Amino acid sequence: MKRYYILLFLTLLPIAVAAQQYRVKAVAAERIEVTAALDSHPDKGAYEIARPYKSRVDSVMMPMLGMSEVAMSAKRPESLLGNWVADALVEGSTCKGGPKADFGLANVGGLRNNMPKGIVRSGDIFLISPFENTLVVLDMKGADVVELMKNIAAVYGEAVSSEVRITIDHDGKLLEASISGTPIDEARTYRIATLDYLAEGNDKMYALKKAAGRSDTGITIREVLMENIVRHRRITSRIEGRITIKGTE
Repeated sequence: MKRYYILLFLTLLPIAVAAQQYRVKAVAAERIEVTAALDSHPDKGAYEIARPYKSRVDSVMMPMLGMSEVAMSAKRPESLLGNWVADALVEGSTCKGGPKADFGLANVGGLRNNMPKGIVRSGDIFLISPFENTLVVLDMKGADVVELMKNIAAVYGEAVSSEVRITIDHDGKLLEASISGTPIDEARTYRIATLDYLAEGNDKMYALKKAAGRSDTGITIREVLMENIVRHRRITSRIEGRITIKGTE
């Protein structure tokens, strides 16, 4: 039997293709709270694999720290969770024996879960602060603190402690700022309790890189928050007008 083979030769010719132009029309995001509801129908096979490790994880995540009188979440310009965290940083600023910070600053984006109302366990704080960021205390000239307040205004708010009052316009411009009830003295040096992550100028907090002095505690933000709850046993928070956008008060 004869076999015939047909060879096809294709000539590749350059084809002009018009470049496609794309534009982002919108960006949307939402927070999904991690709760037991997500485990309502666990996979049995996966559960059996994880079971030997569960007791060790529970030993870290389940210990009770204290109670929260209210549920707290984080958002801009001001929030219950942001207020509590920033205040806790100020309290924690004396952990190495130094003087108390003039105010505290945390980034809203770094607070990754909500604080439950009622019993607060170690695992709740791991979910809120899952990173290994540490507490630092910065010394900054007042003129640079004013610039920092402008950075905060530009992103329409971050988590600031009770000493701070900021007024922003709808374009993200700083209108007014004060610390402990008085305007910022540009010639004075202020102490700021914050995260090492922000101290590097991240999350658009550029002015923090101008700090004249820096004290690294080596203590994670998570540990600072846990210790705060253990010390007080019962925590709470409220909206105080720390950051307001003019016309929306």
